[in-house]
Amino acid sequence: MGLGGCAAQSAAPVTAPVPKPASTVLQMDRPPVLAPVRAHSDRFFDFKVCIRPFRTKGPNLDVEQVGDCLVVHNYGHGGSGWSLSWGSADMAVAKALSGSPKEIAVVGCGIIGLTSAITALRAGAKVTIYTRELLPRTRSVRANGSWTPDSRIALTSEAPAHFGDTWEQMARISWKNLRPYIGMAGNPVAFTDHYYLTDAPRGTPQPVDPTWPKLPPPSWTGGPTSSEDFAKYSDRIKDITAHTQELPPDANPFPVKYAARSTSMFFNFTEYGHLLTEEFFARGGKIVMRDFHAPAELGHLPQKVVIDCTGFAARDFWQDKAMVPVRGQTGWLIPQPEVNYALTYRNVQILSKSDGIMVMALENGELKGYNNSDESVNRAESERAVKVIEDLFAHFPVSRA
Repeated sequence: MGLGGCAAQSAAPVTAPVPKPASTVLQMDRPPVLAPVRAHSDRFFDFKVCIRPFRTKGPNLDVEQVGDCLVVHNYGHGGSGWSLSWGSADMAVAKALSGSPKEIAVVGCGIIGLTSAITALRAGAKVTIYTRELLPRTRSVRANGSWTPDSRIALTSEAPAHFGDTWEQMARISWKNLRPYIGMAGNPVAFTDHYYLTDAPRGTPQPVDPTWPKLPPPSWTGGPTSSEDFAKYSDRIKDITAHTQELPPDANPFPVKYAARSTSMFFNFTEYGHLLTEEFFARGGKIVMRDFHAPAELGHLPQKVVIDCTGFAARDFWQDKAMVPVRGQTGWLIPQPEVNYALTYRNVQILSKSDGIMVMALENGELKGYNNSDESVNRAESERAVKVIEDLFAHFPVSRA
């Protein structure tokens, strides 16, 4: 009787464990263990506001005569100045040196002016930069410093017919010229993984926080009315830039439902700017501190070929009606060397650099800050943004050694 009971028990079916499906992400592509960002408003140590020199027609690369002075324009790169600087400089210098002058002047010492001057020096010309501010005090170093070669570069409706070809040439020349700075001490130019996090599948409308400020009524006539009105050309260089990869749940290191990842390039301004300035002086370049008030003053310079890199100041200096200010603000958290990635979530972007963790609000897309020339700091904007990141990392899994 007892044996029969045992036999009945042993005859019960045994359920085999269901094997877990194999991950669709190869081991080499799986994200590493990520250090969390200490995202608290009391860790802000700096705020920067810049005015992007957006030109609805795209950058001005034209040539004109001012008295007996040949002026080659090189301004109006929107949010793409750092990215396109070398390619734009290559084009401007080729025009400036077409008559084989021994000396040229460059007006402006932002990233466009400095790379134009170095390009001319490398070509054998003597170069003097005339400027009212040195690089560390220009609007250039108040930008976020990412590889964004078609960020607010033009309006589709106003860009010249063949501007896409010009843009691609600038982008490819710049990409090639940035290559030597990668891997140098101090990481003047570096790559990082960028994670795109969403609460709904990418490509579908994302939830909008109702407490965030709404876009004010347009203060301009005509376009743009949405982000889609801005020209996009990134598909032209997809052969040299990393593609975005969707991460399945088992490879998603963040406490959100959907994640994708790409690899992007960025600039560490302090080290990169130091290297550029050092090369400029090492090649014999000179800087004269001077402010100009009218184009006619350029005719009084001893150099009779001038590369005009005046950025947003060109709107008033040259009465260029195609120039529109686009305000941008970044908040900077105390550096965390162990954080080596960027992420975008709920209209906020962060990027860890050697000199701090940049926090930037992105609500309203490409229209954010459009036609806004206010350069005063709005701390509340950065505090709203860092709160999004703080809430994200409050749910970050605790690492256990």
